[in-house]
Amino acid sequence: MAGKGASFGLAGLLCAAALLAPASGHADEGGVGLWIPGFMGSFAAVPGQPGWSFSTVYYHTDVNAGGGKSFPRGGRVDAGLDGRGDLALLGAQYVFDQPFLMGQVSFSLLSVTGNNLAGVDASLTGPRGNTISGEREDSVSGFGDVLPQLALKWNDGVNNYMTYVTGNLPVGRYDKDRLANLGLGHGAVDWGLGYTYLNPETGREFSIVGGLTYNFENEHTDYQNGIDGHIDWAASQFLNPHFHVGVVGYAYQQLTGDSGSGATLGDFKSRVFGIGPQAGFKFNLSEEMDGYLNLKGYYEFEAKNRPEGWNVWLTLAFTPAAQKPHAQ
Repeated sequence: MAGKGASFGLAGLLCAAALLAPASGHADEGGVGLWIPGFMGSFAAVPGQPGWSFSTVYYHTDVNAGGGKSFPRGGRVDAGLDGRGDLALLGAQYVFDQPFLMGQVSFSLLSVTGNNLAGVDASLTGPRGNTISGEREDSVSGFGDVLPQLALKWNDGVNNYMTYVTGNLPVGRYDKDRLANLGLGHGAVDWGLGYTYLNPETGREFSIVGGLTYNFENEHTDYQNGIDGHIDWAASQFLNPHFHVGVVGYAYQQLTGDSGSGATLGDFKSRVFGIGPQAGFKFNLSEEMDGYLNLKGYYEFEAKNRPEGWNVWLTLAFTPAAQKPHAQ
């Protein structure tokens, strides 16, 4: 059973790690959208400790779709898609000490770097659908887009609530003629609400976050992704004040079809579900700083109009330690 101080200190770390999660995925144009399922995790709505937090996330994804599945990309259609990504996410978050609307405000900024690899069985182009290539593979390394996020959180005993807004600044490596990219090629905004139940006496926790993504038009391809809806959830149990285990999952559904002259497949809506295990360990670095290590993974199923596979997240986060009460 975890003690109150240990539980809430860990919650702050996990909150920081969740806010600094990667934001690239496999939906919409070319199988890529802003929101990656699993973006939010355990303790997502729990307020953190005021001050600076830093996080490094290693993200690996491996997905595929058979040759019978097609994906629009830059005015052409790719038949079949295989992808693999190895990304490092470097982020910083600042939690403000001054309350706002009786809640706690935080701001985070994430940068992405790494390597993406993609391949297709065949690519078609033009209104006649002429095949211009058979198997094709492409890879890219460098920096991706930048993602700012603003969040507001409230605590009421074991109940915690949040609202957030995040976006995508399209400054990463992008080329409409490449199969693999580190940038989206367009801007996007995502808004959502979240809830976390955290009982320090029992060490039990449950979090759920839902949101909507609005995508701006990709001017390189005259393609605009539809509105995406997503739900991330997680549950965990503390085995002692430092270690917890649990399960994570997500549901992703595109609510409106893609549009623009580049949307050659018409009403292209995607969905996917995922579930998997997680484990986390908190450790103390000093009187001012705590550390946290988290490992989670997802297996995807019931995908429609998108590849499916598996992904793993390894997060190392550093956050201000919980303040100790002054002696009377």
